[in-house]
Amino acid sequence: MGHDDSFSGDERAVIYRCITERRDVRRNFLPDPVPDAVLGRVLAAGHAAPSVGFLQPWSFIVIRDQGTKSALHGAFTRANAEAAALFEPERAQLYRSLKLEGIREAPLLLCVTCERDRAGPVVLGRTHQSEMDIYSTVCAVQNIWLAARAENLGVGWVSILSLQDLRDILGIPDLIIPIALLCVGYVDHFETTPDLERAGWRKRLPLDDLVFSERFGALADKVAS
Repeated sequence: MGHDDSFSGDERAVIYRCITERRDVRRNFLPDPVPDAVLGRVLAAGHAAPSVGFLQPWSFIVIRDQGTKSALHGAFTRANAEAAALFEPERAQLYRSLKLEGIREAPLLLCVTCERDRAGPVVLGRTHQSEMDIYSTVCAVQNIWLAARAENLGVGWVSILSLQDLRDILGIPDLIIPIALLCVGYVDHFETTPDLERAGWRKRLPLDDLVFSERFGALADKVAS
């Protein structure tokens, strides 16, 4: 303890605050542009994510053009109507009342992609779990989300649209996998609880119900918070 590479109590508190106060933001975006220096720091955080075999399979598409945003919003609207039809009537009514994206409101969008063959056909750490490159890219998304929150930027992940529409609109080659479409921008405030929890869609599960000892399903002793 006390080494130069150790975190102080105050530094730890900031990290945990960033984690607990991160939100999936779909509304309240301000029109203020995101400065290039801020965007650069957020993307650098994404690029610093862990990756299996040091594959670094991610790329980042920055989207500001209103025409591109409109096309993406159209793709979302089609997919959203399809999704609503999958729920039972009462649930579908609640679903349709939810605000699930901020594509046109956010100053910029980020599409995070995964290039699966970036390091060749055989990659350290992927020999038995081939999806590890995808999981690594998701780590980059999480880094972006937390760095954005530290920069007071809201981020919303839009997953209700087809991958083919994303490929077509953004010119993504067939061998590249779109992983996340993120709405990014300053907001007038961050909510204290997730939107879906406030809307009555889902509640946060108790951590103690999710921690097992030695074997799946064997509940561990209460986890200290």
